[in-house]
Amino acid sequence: MPTYKELLAKQRELDAQIAAARNEERSHAIATIRELMQQFDITAGDLAAKRDAYKRGASQAKYRDPVSGATWSGMGREPRWIAGKDRTAFAI
Repeated sequence: MPTYKELLAKQRELDAQIAAARNEERSHAIATIRELMQQFDITAGDLAAKRDAYKRGASQAKYRDPVSGATWSGMGREPRWIAGKDRTAFAI
């Protein structure tokens, strides 16, 4: 049975081997990606997520509190001034 120190030494050796193998495979992956990007004329901007397509504009108010003038679009949690009441009385 190996001692604790021997096992730690093996662990350090394996960690070094793992890091070296990862770096080598990573460099091959990067080279492949660059080759494909050049072949298909892909830019870094093409790879960026297009967040604008997912943006939702502000919703229009559907309900108004006659006392405070506060509005609510009907989405999300109900405000206290309309909770449990008939919404038709507050419709804009």
